[in-house]
Amino acid sequence: MSVQELKIKKMADLELKHKTVLTRLDINSPIDGETKRIKNDNRINMCLSTLRYLKEQAAKVVIMAHQGDSLDYHNLIPLNEHAEKLTMKLGWPVDYIDDPCGPAAQAAIKALKPGQALLLGNLRYLAEEISTFENAVKLTASQMASTYLVRSLAPLAEAYVNDAFSAAHRNAPSMVAFQEFLPSAAGNVFFEEVSALNRVMSNPARPCLFALGGAKISDAFGMLNQVLNNGSADAILTSGLTGNVFLMAAGVNLGSKNEEFIRDLGLGGFVSEARDHLNNHKEKIHLPVDLAYAEGGVRKEAMVENLGVNELFCDIGQKTIESYAKAIAGAGTIFVNGPAGKYESKTFDLGTKSLFEALANSLAYAVIGGGDTVTAAQNFIDSARLDMVCTAGGAMVQYLSGKKLPLMTAMEKAYRLKF
Repeated sequence: MSVQELKIKKMADLELKHKTVLTRLDINSPIDGETKRIKNDNRINMCLSTLRYLKEQAAKVVIMAHQGDSLDYHNLIPLNEHAEKLTMKLGWPVDYIDDPCGPAAQAAIKALKPGQALLLGNLRYLAEEISTFENAVKLTASQMASTYLVRSLAPLAEAYVNDAFSAAHRNAPSMVAFQEFLPSAAGNVFFEEVSALNRVMSNPARPCLFALGGAKISDAFGMLNQVLNNGSADAILTSGLTGNVFLMAAGVNLGSKNEEFIRDLGLGGFVSEARDHLNNHKEKIHLPVDLAYAEGGVRKEAMVENLGVNELFCDIGQKTIESYAKAIAGAGTIFVNGPAGKYESKTFDLGTKSLFEALANSLAYAVIGGGDTVTAAQNFIDSARLDMVCTAGGAMVQYLSGKKLPLMTAMEKAYRLKF
């Protein structure tokens, strides 16, 4: 389905002039563990066009956003730096109050004047917004009317805008409940990302390559069935732990260190799944032909048919790099999820660096997505040379896997409602 066919309203479909608009963004950013400062502001940059549109409408903009979660508590920090960055990038003030929806937040919302913007405190301060609550308490969107967030903020607003496609897989009140009570529209990033993913899935220029690597291999395997069975993918370039798991499935002896490492991460079950993919789509799945390891702190490479060492393989080798770079150069569409190796290390950054450089030089329609993927790309290339840098990770994987996302269900329902 094209973006034009989606039954989801755009901001231009709503009358927003001088209205109080609850605006759900995803500005959840990588945080430096020591300084607690933002390391990468890609998501902040992506949301600027939506905020500028609301400013042009002289709306009273109330921004809801999260940072961190119960599952990554080290990133759960206040949003004051986010407000500072938004202010700097937009060129007009985005005020901040360290309260997601309590009395102080409510008073600040009521005091807003047309054209002003306010960022509320971290949504993940609320139990009803953290992933453990979502997983343990299965609420429908209508049942979320009684949550503290919704009953506190919905009466103060006149419209709702969601530009958080990267959190579209979350069934949380801030994502799916306000559509029950307010005229609702999706923001610019939502439509840009869905359009890019639809182009990769439904109408790709050929050949269409999926370069899948990284350590979070559940993402790669989450989309493999869909893109292989529906014909979207002409080739899968495997690397990182994804590549190592496929090599094990193909019968390559990676040595006890690598096999134990994969098992300790709970990834052993993916070996049999990889074997099934190789049995059914062997001609489409490209495996590394050589791998890199460290010996005395020095990078070494070995062919997979004669590895001969029992060391962790943390990057693809030069021959694989050359083969994959050639495939990228001849592609019509390329989707990348996951770095090719342990790119944070100078010893093992060659594969990731080389493939992103090939991607930047390619004439193909190029889309990348996932937190580590975006961070890695921005380490080595100007990501503006790519066609789409998706803010989404889990949502993107679920969308490419053909699953219905809670946000899209909620927005489609709001399209039909009369307010």
